[in-house]
Amino acid sequence: MRKTTTRLRLAGALAALLLSAGAPVAQADEQEPPTLAELAQRHGRYFGSATDNPELTDEPYKAVLGTEFDMITPGNGMKWYATEPQQGVFDFSKGDEIVNLARANHQRVRGHTLVWHSQLPGWLTSRAWTADELRAVLKKHIQTEVRHYKGRIYAWDVVNEAFNEDGTYRETIFYKTLGPGYIADALRWAHQADPKAALYLNDYNVEGIGPKSDAYHQLVKELKAQGVPIDGFGLQAHLALQYGYPSTLEDNLRRFSRLGLDTALTEVDVRMYVPADEAKLAMQAQWYRDMTEACLAVRRCVGITLWDYTDKYSWIPAFFEGEGAALPWDEQLEPKPAYFAIREALK
Repeated sequence: MRKTTTRLRLAGALAALLLSAGAPVAQADEQEPPTLAELAQRHGRYFGSATDNPELTDEPYKAVLGTEFDMITPGNGMKWYATEPQQGVFDFSKGDEIVNLARANHQRVRGHTLVWHSQLPGWLTSRAWTADELRAVLKKHIQTEVRHYKGRIYAWDVVNEAFNEDGTYRETIFYKTLGPGYIADALRWAHQADPKAALYLNDYNVEGIGPKSDAYHQLVKELKAQGVPIDGFGLQAHLALQYGYPSTLEDNLRRFSRLGLDTALTEVDVRMYVPADEAKLAMQAQWYRDMTEACLAVRRCVGITLWDYTDKYSWIPAFFEGEGAALPWDEQLEPKPAYFAIREALK
């Protein structure tokens, strides 16, 4: 398998240590350092990255993507606007490209996302629907996409970002037309289409215990009581240094485990005001270490996915003015202190 630049640098660092200790340098090449995925696998976890179609022409980027990680999430290629751009006309080419790349690299795929209020096609949002009409549209979309990828997707983010910060339901096209029952329906329809895929609810600002994560906790209890198929809760973990670390993360993971759910950190990045400096990068590294350790401490926290692994392709600068430097690799694909902090936590 092609060596990543990260592995070569780690091997080089190891060679320097061996040389200074008087050991023959040849030993460094024989012992290639384990990847993040290999370190996570020792704990029964996965370590993944999101990716998106435009960056798949970047060969150095793809080399790291294909070796350091064992789980891939398509950032945009499986969203509604991409997969059903016209009503009843489906296009899975972008998702297929990422699924095929992952399969070639012996990686699993998290499907993202079936039901979300954002990035919807104009044909869906530009008209009023009756409840019966929208139910039929929603069911067809979910089942067509899930059936297309049946057997090739480890888990689906079935419903994404269903609640407001105060724990009330987000007033989406689906909620306003169908009521809160759309969530249970979406889970049932996805399960019918692929009974073996793990089904998740997924959101941001739910890492700590608070009104929003409380709302999900209550919803999961209700869904379980109704016999609705649900397997996991995804905590996106888009964190920012200026807002403080979610100190109740581990406790929060545990309480969802007690409901019989797997949990996962699904879209991890830790942004800061740029330019980055040594102190900010050190704090960021500590947060990545703490998040990794929190997942390792809770048996049913199954894995961690970075929201793409490099600052080169981060979504942060386009959405948060003056912020960035959120990922464990910099824009030159060089590992940052956060990368080594994750490695230490996984050891």
